[in-house]
Amino acid sequence: MSRRASGFRAWMLQRISAAYLGLYFIYMIGYLSIAPPATAADWKLWISHPVNSVGLMLFFATLLIHAWVGFRDVVIDYVHPLMLRVVILSLTALGLIGSGLWVARVIFLGSAPA
Repeated sequence: MSRRASGFRAWMLQRISAAYLGLYFIYMIGYLSIAPPATAADWKLWISHPVNSVGLMLFFATLLIHAWVGFRDVVIDYVHPLMLRVVILSLTALGLIGSGLWVARVIFLGSAPA
């Protein structure tokens, strides 16, 4: 892929992730307004369903992608010293990867039936 096309790729990732995030928010608002889980056990039961856990994991994956693309674009546009840019982007990437792993742990290990 050419360097010129990388801007289009970032734009597409931002739009696709925003669309999924918006649709998931609408789904969750509808679900929570119709049948809100009352206890932690109800939440665990809801998340333990494969469709819900995969949808929730996709939500957080797209949230992290959306955050990365947006933050990366801001840093590239406004932080001009190269080494500072590399440090900021590296720390951000590590933080987002750590957040993703933590979410996966909570969803998949925290939703195991007791």
